Formats: sequence, C-alpha cells, structure tokens
Amino acid sequence: MQSSIANRTLLQPRSLRDALTMLRDEGPLTPLAGCTDLYVSLNFGTLKDVRFLNLWRLDALRPIAVRRDRRNVLTIGALATYTDLIRSKAVQKRLPMLVAAAREVGGVQIQNRGTIGGNVANGSPAGDTLPVLAAAEAVVILQSAEGTRRVRFDEFYTGYRQTVRRADELIVAFEIPAIRGRQWFRKVGTRAAQAISKIVMAGVAGKAPRIAFGSMAPTVVRARRTEAVLARGGSIEEAQRALVEELSPIDDIRSTAEYRRRVAANLLATFIASD
Repeated sequence: MQSSIANRTLLQPRSLRDALTMLRDEGPLTPLAGCTDLYVSLNFGTLKDVRFLNLWRLDALRPIAVRRDRRNVLTIGALATYTDLIRSKAVQKRLPMLVAAAREVGGVQIQNRGTIGGNVANGSPAGDTLPVLAAAEAVVILQSAEGTRRVRFDEFYTGYRQTVRRADELIVAFEIPAIRGRQWFRKVGTRAAQAISKIVMAGVAGKAPRIAFGSMAPTVVRARRTEAVLARGGSIEEAQRALVEELSPIDDIRSTAEYRRRVAANLLATFIASD
C-alpha cells in the first residue's frame, strides 16, 4: 500500500552550500535525487522518513572529469546518472567496467534518473555499481558545512545499508585512481537488465588483481585471499578453492548460498580464462 505524502516535507536548496547548511541547521533530512529507490519504498508503504532534501537541481554534483595532476584521478560527481556514465568518454576510457554495470541498471528511464551517489548511499548489497567501485579502490568524498573528508570505499559500509556518512554530510563525488590491468564485470540475474542481481562481480586483472562481489553478503565483498592466490600466479583451481573458502554467501528470496558460491567460482574462472 502506498505511503501518504500529506505529512512529508521537501526542502529545495538552490546550491550545494544551501543543501549543506540545511543538513546542519534543519536536520534530520533524507537526501534524494533520482528517487529510483526511494519511490519503491514509498509505493510499498515502507518509507518511514518524512523530511527530505532535494538534490536533483544541484548541477555542481554532476561533473565527470580527469584531474590532470600527479595523481591523474577520475572524479565522478554523485549526481552523475547511469546515462551520464555510459556516455562519458572519460569513464569509457578509464573505467569501462562501470559503463558495463550502468548499462545493466534497469531500463532507459531508470538510467536517466538513477545516480551513482544514490546507488552507493542506498547501500543495497545488490547495487550493481558497488563491486565496481570496490574493485576500483574508489574514494568516497563526503562534504558538510564544516568541511570535506575522504573515505576509502572499503571502509564506507559498516553493515547492511549502514555507512560512515554523518547526518550532516552529503556524498558529493567519487575519486578513482588510474587502474592498470584488464577490467571485467558480470551480472547474473533472472534477466540481463531490469532485474535485481543474484550475484554481481567486478574484477581487475594484472600484477595486483582485485575481485569484488555484490549480492553475496550484507555489504559488498572484496575477495582478498583469492586476489593473493592470483597475485602469486596460482592456478584457476587454486583461486576457486580460495574463493569458496573465504565467501560466506547469504540465502534470500532471490537465491541460495550454495548457488551463489558455485556461480561465483564459475565467474572467477571465466574472468581468469578471458585474460
């Protein structure tokens, strides 16, 4: 049953500065932008929040650019939509696995409205961009009226849909360092798109391999023991054994732990063999 909107309040900041001031002085507020996740909760009658902060018009949070400094970092604004990611030449060149993930998020309407910041803030373990950001060793940029801080992506989540973001902070951008090595992304679901993943994997091959899974645990998972096996030149079979041993998949309505464990091992083999 749909939730009532009669008792809900929407604040409309004109700038990022306005938004941060409102978070500090008029909170608690729930940030919203594309609303592709929030409206689902509203429709099912499970949305408990009543005061919201509309970020959609804040163009300062949309740019995608490569900083041509010593770090050569790709910066993606939190309000970059999936369509923006797909079309961005910088993302296509620097982070093709993110383009692949964005192509499989919903239909065109969702891709036009959904934002990467919203996907990360929502914190669903099935979020398609999360394994990509984990494998890319991204940094989350958080900003408040008092200042800015940077949090490594692997330190951002503290539990199921729980993060280190404070109530007075917004996710404003993501920084992705230059990646060396072949990138790979694969989503397994009931359909290629417009379906929540049963399991999703992102990987970077090379001397320092990185492997991350979504829909596997309460938060996105880095398979570090498996990465170590690959880094020392271990075989596919050795890597698969390490992966099965270190994963603790969840059982839920979309799939079983055993299915996830087997599919993860198969995806890993495909990833390695495709090098």
